[in-house]
Amino acid sequence: MTRHPLPSRITSGLDFLIPDNWSADQALAVIERIDDLRKRICMHYQFALHELLHEQRAPPVNPHLNDVEAPF
Repeated sequence: MTRHPLPSRITSGLDFLIPDNWSADQALAVIERIDDLRKRICMHYQFALHELLHEQRAPPVNPHLNDVEAPF
């Protein structure tokens, strides 16, 4: 079984076991529940999540950048 990369970038640990005999209705119900959970978490932690994502995605700060002249 091939592992596909996850948005969380987690590459080890326990796999989620998803039965291969779910109906499309059952799979959709799980997806809808996950969407609901995500929305509730985002509503509750909206500002903290925004700040954390900004910190994680910002380019690294190089304190020596101002000491060196630009090469162009």
